[in-house]
Amino acid sequence: MLSELVLYRFFDGRCGNAQLFRIKSEAEMKYNVFIDGREGTTGLQIFERLEKRPDINIIALPEEQRKDVSARRQCINSSDITFLCLPDDAARQSVSLIESDRVRVIDASTAHRTAEGWVYGLPEISPERKGQIEKAKRVANPGCHATGFITLVAPLVKGGILGADYPLTAHSVTGYSGGGKKMIAEYEAKERSAALFSPRQYGLTLAHKHIPEMVKECGLAHAPIFNPIVADFYCGMCVTVPLYRKLLLKKYGADDIREYFTEYYASHNFIKVAQKDEIPSYLPANELAGTNMLKIYVTGNDDMINMCSVFDNLGKGASGAAVQNMNIMLGLDETFSLI
Repeated sequence: MLSELVLYRFFDGRCGNAQLFRIKSEAEMKYNVFIDGREGTTGLQIFERLEKRPDINIIALPEEQRKDVSARRQCINSSDITFLCLPDDAARQSVSLIESDRVRVIDASTAHRTAEGWVYGLPEISPERKGQIEKAKRVANPGCHATGFITLVAPLVKGGILGADYPLTAHSVTGYSGGGKKMIAEYEAKERSAALFSPRQYGLTLAHKHIPEMVKECGLAHAPIFNPIVADFYCGMCVTVPLYRKLLLKKYGADDIREYFTEYYASHNFIKVAQKDEIPSYLPANELAGTNMLKIYVTGNDDMINMCSVFDNLGKGASGAAVQNMNIMLGLDETFSLI
């Protein structure tokens, strides 16, 4: 039925002369969106989240033209919002192609997360951030590991509970989808290395690409020791930050920090804090797979505290966060088309 179809745009060689295909209603078309790098994991996820929305007109390049700079330039400048789902250098190139003042960008790469003139797209991190995203022309989508770390650490630093010079350590377990198409193919191959059946720590040089944004957004005096681990499940993430109570500026225990987080995130749609009676014996990293939710768990005893942030590395850690930022930038309900 025509009423069930979605407005879609296919590229015919010139974005300015694109042909409409599968039209639901021209009256419902509002925003032109281009996903530069739609073939990657994040790009595909963004596309899947937007393709059925009646307010979105997706500008698409055929496969043979996706690396054509001239074609990409035209598509970018025909858009209201462009998502960059590209390697860092390619993302910087795409930004250099912008000629129209109306084009707004959400960059899912690492390229601009600490860059001047860009707003870091984690709306829950402060009362002001959502408004900054709404007005921004350039938004840097957070890294997945960084999202988990920042949601745990930044509020404590801002509240004077945790010192900026605290010797932080963080461990993060992630599903293999975060490694992109190549890693997904390795894990899902019929014949694969025995090593893939075991969790594997990486970033062994302690110089993971998400660390600079962790430091900047949390206002830290130095980098944390960060240990990322990839395991044999598709998607999901659990970022863990342990603390010694005696080293805190305010001697908060687990219950105090849980109460603080509950109040800090009370007004936000996508971050929830598990209460004491909700803490399980085992905490699965894939608990929130398929959603844009993030759940914080605070456990421990009188001397030691463990904080865990659980979410989908492809959701709140990537494409879900990107769509949430787009909704905010367009003045829409941030929850639109997200769960």
